Amino acid sequence: MIADFLHYDFLRHTLYTGLLIGIIAPLLGSFIVVRRLSLLADALSHVTLAGIAFALYIDKRWGIVAISPLYGGMIFSVIGSVLIEKLRSVYRAFQELAIPIILSGGVGLSVIFISLANGFNTDLFNYLFGSVSAVSQTDFLSILGISIFIIIVILLFYKELITLSFDEEHATVSGIHAKWIHLLFIVLTALVIAASIRIVGVLLVSALMTLPVAAAIRVSKGFKQMVIMSIIFGEFAVIIGLVTGYYLGIPPGGTIVLTAIFILIATLIYKRIRTAYKGGSSDESTRSRQYA
Repeated sequence: MIADFLHYDFLRHTLYTGLLIGIIAPLLGSFIVVRRLSLLADALSHVTLAGIAFALYIDKRWGIVAISPLYGGMIFSVIGSVLIEKLRSVYRAFQELAIPIILSGGVGLSVIFISLANGFNTDLFNYLFGSVSAVSQTDFLSILGISIFIIIVILLFYKELITLSFDEEHATVSGIHAKWIHLLFIVLTALVIAASIRIVGVLLVSALMTLPVAAAIRVSKGFKQMVIMSIIFGEFAVIIGLVTGYYLGIPPGGTIVLTAIFILIATLIYKRIRTAYKGGSSDESTRSRQYA
């Protein structure tokens, strides 16, 4: 079954892009989950949709291909991430308000631009739910560059991101520029979301960033192990989801997410059986301390 993905150029681009997304989405998702910012991915995905709809509106309305929808979504997503950080500084006592504010704005802009572009079409549907055949060589090279950049930044600032994720006060006292590191982090998140839309789709990309991590938490014994396990689960979900989506003739985003859910259920069952076998109970507070 996988042979088709290695035989045809457009499927090869899709497979290679999916493998990249299977790495960077759970990688950033691990930090998102640990920092309890899971809704951040949802907010930025809706802002990304607004950028895609804006690019399609310009193309359909005026016949001007001013910018690719992929780059339009990326620009809007990065702008949204900067605005979230700005709002966090405005609402210091209620920083969580920044995320729903930007999410609401993204939804509003998406509705307006989609309506101005005469509603839904095939292109927009592919961006919403992903497509097996929509990834071009240009898209693949762009996502490859984004993936390399994200991995390099994570390696360079790994210690700072870890410290900031588990103890922001200690990070500040230690001389870490928490504000700039957090801004860098959400910009990276915006880039991951924009890069993932071709495969998973805007509406489902946040699931790929959180579900593999949720599964990895149940079977790992530390943050590094959790990151590795979440990437393995993410890659498995992407490969199975792409193949099944291709042969069933349905958008791969749904099959990828459902595969990730099945993996999560399997880990929950495994953990329950293992706990029952040992005759003990799962201590979530102890598990939380393991990642510190």
